[in-house]
Amino acid sequence: MAAGLGFKTFVSGDVLTAADTNGYLMQGVLVFATVSARDSAITSPQEGQFAFTKDADSLWFYDGSAWVATSLAADITGVTAGTALSGGGTSGTVTVNVDVNAASTVTATNSDFLLLADASDSNATKKALISDIIATGDITAVVTGSNSSLAGGVSSGAATLTVSTTNTATATAVAGDYVLIEDVSDNTTKKALISDITALVPPSDPIPLILALS
Repeated sequence: MAAGLGFKTFVSGDVLTAADTNGYLMQGVLVFATVSARDSAITSPQEGQFAFTKDADSLWFYDGSAWVATSLAADITGVTAGTALSGGGTSGTVTVNVDVNAASTVTATNSDFLLLADASDSNATKKALISDIIATGDITAVVTGSNSSLAGGVSSGAATLTVSTTNTATATAVAGDYVLIEDVSDNTTKKALISDITALVPPSDPIPLILALS
């Protein structure tokens, strides 16, 4: 069976040739009562040929080696957007999308999962444990050492440290020692030599220095 010739409108007086029959008329869908009737009538089917059998309302095409049944109707009648999805439809091309606004609210725990785009796998959508995402730091605890002049520290969460004079060793101050000061030029904490501080106090009035260092 040769390739079809397309469509032709015959008019009165036209001569119907064998080529016309094979090229136009035989390219249509042939209707048979049953599969057996089809096989008896078409003993040498050709690739691309169609036939319809009325007993089961089935449309068949010949793929070059066997008759293959086609579906005359789609099985899917509708797509409904479920949990955390939006979109859907009952006809045509249907699109659904992930929609966080369509999801219920929950208090997250470390054993819950999040959706993410895996950059190592062409941004494929995958799930990851919250505990895997937040457990990225190497610090397991913040502690203040003895005589460190610091107080505070934690073993989880955010740590806050403060300067502490009670966690400080005692020493006899000399001119070459440093003390912490607040630099009023930029309001940052810095160190200053005791000798620089004492040089600011008039020799006739040592009381402010004594009060400042006490």
